[in-house]
Amino acid sequence: NNPFRVEYQAVNLDSLTEIDEPVVNPEILFARGVLHKGAFVKVLARGQVGRAVEVHAHGVSKAAQAAIEAAGGSVTIIPLPYKVRPAAKGNQFTNR
Repeated sequence: NNPFRVEYQAVNLDSLTEIDEPVVNPEILFARGVLHKGAFVKVLARGQVGRAVEVHAHGVSKAAQAAIEAAGGSVTIIPLPYKVRPAAKGNQFTNR
């Protein structure tokens, strides 16, 4: 019930290895039918990476990042198109 929740679409490493591109970004994933249009991408570590690949995503798990870098690839985090909710100052009654 969090109105400020950021929802990511999970993409696993085995899905990335099926794409024969040196750079994988959300546009390529959408063109291949792996990703919904406008979705935020988070790469998870299911599967293995057999080649060096440059990944551009909104989020990456630590295990997935380690696997990509161990294969000789790199990870670039894409910033979200909006700022997150600012931290509250005071209590719940003074923040209205």
